[in-house]
Amino acid sequence: MTVVTGAGRGIGEATAVAFAESGAEVAVWEIDEESGRAAADRITRAGGRATFVRVDCTDRSQVDAAVAQTLAAHGRIDVLINNAGILRDAQLVKVTGGEIAGTMSEADFDAVIAVNLKGVFHCTQAVVPAMIEQHYGRIISASSVVGLYGNFGQTNYVATKAGVIGMTRVWARELGRYGITANAIAPGFIETEMARSVPEKLLEGMIARTPVGRLGQPNEIADAYLFLASEQARYITGAVLSVDGGLVTGT
Repeated sequence: MTVVTGAGRGIGEATAVAFAESGAEVAVWEIDEESGRAAADRITRAGGRATFVRVDCTDRSQVDAAVAQTLAAHGRIDVLINNAGILRDAQLVKVTGGEIAGTMSEADFDAVIAVNLKGVFHCTQAVVPAMIEQHYGRIISASSVVGLYGNFGQTNYVATKAGVIGMTRVWARELGRYGITANAIAPGFIETEMARSVPEKLLEGMIARTPVGRLGQPNEIADAYLFLASEQARYITGAVLSVDGGLVTGT
């Protein structure tokens, strides 16, 4: 069975749906109860098997409880998709007219670290004992193309996405002996609610920097998650799969 964090919308929801359509039982882990329950209900109405678990991945006690609830409902956890994440963008130091006009706040830095990095740590550490016991597991975490190459105004976000890559490579080394692989996905610009909220001029710039000439779709990231969870990827671990429409070569 598969756990998907942040599965109430966007890439997370598309991933939960894709795994359910492939025949997997899915646990929708989501902090927002309304969207999480709705996603699980949509999967169930379509003939899939899904349960909803409300969990704040920054709270270790909630994560431990979510693992216990999921194991009670499904008996095992085969795949963990660490997808949950947030943005709180700002320049490290913003200068306007030669004067300091603003900075990234410590609160915004800490909030992004808590969800995007520590949340991934919490979920993985809590799930891994069950995977070790069954001598099988797939851990796949959301990094980003910006975690590989940086991005203006995203000190906090880039730090987390680069950190996810580092942790993934450590886990590949530590857990391979137990039949567990650990990999990361590095999406480029994907058409989600977050992207649609970006001003049109910036959105056009994103597309211009992507050689294939369009934004990616959430299901295209879900397909990459599916591949890394499959038996076809059983000899792949410690890898970072970029799914970015050639964005790196276009920057």
